[in-house]
Amino acid sequence: MADGLTAVITTIRGPTHAVRTLTDRLDELGATLLIIGDERGPRRYEQPGTELVTLEEQYRLPFALARLLPTGHYSRKNLGYLLALSREASCIYETDDDNAPTDAWHMREMSSDAQRVAPSRWVNVFRMFTDRPIWPRGFPLELVSYPPPRILADGDPRERFDAPIQQGLSDNSPDVDAVWRLIMDRAFTFDPGPSVWLPPGSWCPFNSQSTWWWPPAHPLMYLPSHCTFRMTDIWRSFVAQRCLWELGAGLVFHAPEVIQERNRHDLLKDFEHEIPGYLNNQRITQTLADLGLRSGGGAVGDNLVHCYEALAAEGFLPAAELPLVHAWLADLGRALGD
Repeated sequence: MADGLTAVITTIRGPTHAVRTLTDRLDELGATLLIIGDERGPRRYEQPGTELVTLEEQYRLPFALARLLPTGHYSRKNLGYLLALSREASCIYETDDDNAPTDAWHMREMSSDAQRVAPSRWVNVFRMFTDRPIWPRGFPLELVSYPPPRILADGDPRERFDAPIQQGLSDNSPDVDAVWRLIMDRAFTFDPGPSVWLPPGSWCPFNSQSTWWWPPAHPLMYLPSHCTFRMTDIWRSFVAQRCLWELGAGLVFHAPEVIQERNRHDLLKDFEHEIPGYLNNQRITQTLADLGLRSGGGAVGDNLVHCYEALAAEGFLPAAELPLVHAWLADLGRALGD
């Protein structure tokens, strides 16, 4: 049985094959799936093991963020995190409605065996599981032709790391950017391999498609609202990584554990929504790297605020984002009974 596991998605569709597969696996673990609705989408969800929280029900939750978050935006998923935590979830698994678990998918633990990646400012984790050209959404375009990263030692020198954020890759339709999909789009399968650990100081964007979160990182789950759908989880990942470093922690990436049966996308619209990232991701990470944050678990909330204040001060996000960040932290305290 999974101790305190809750899965969270947001959707505008009825049950998909991927969701049905996920709920079957969650049922084996004694876990449930929270579904955060929106203006569009189902009013009922006929799938065992799920709980749909409609927009109307969200407004009745004891969270100020419910009325501050925009509708029609992926950031409403924040309410799923808060609701899960209010029900004493110790591990939150987040994904999307088009990601089906494979046989490799299983309940993770915060302590994970992984190979240590050699330190580098940017690490294209995808290239650690394939020799073919590919990069994750949010990776700087100007760096995609750089040599692939390497393991710090030869052989299979796995170590045990406490990693409160872990990301699983996806096969078939990996989470790449619109540039890759416009010119190279095809079904893609990664090679199997051991998990890898990125040390503090090394950047790699991670997404919200198969991601595991444990208590030290729960405050870092906040998805910003005043940016595009294609950037919200990517910019969150940069803030989360910067704050993780102050905990002495890095990221773990696992070989593929889901198959993405990708929903239909307008690739040019995706490209348009990713332009702020193409132009600013290196500047955003430099801004975050330059911050003087405090170390230790008690500083995570303050560090989160300082990161978003810095991004607003530099014009990457509007000042209107900051009240939502403060509301998130207040609601988080309410959810945790603080």
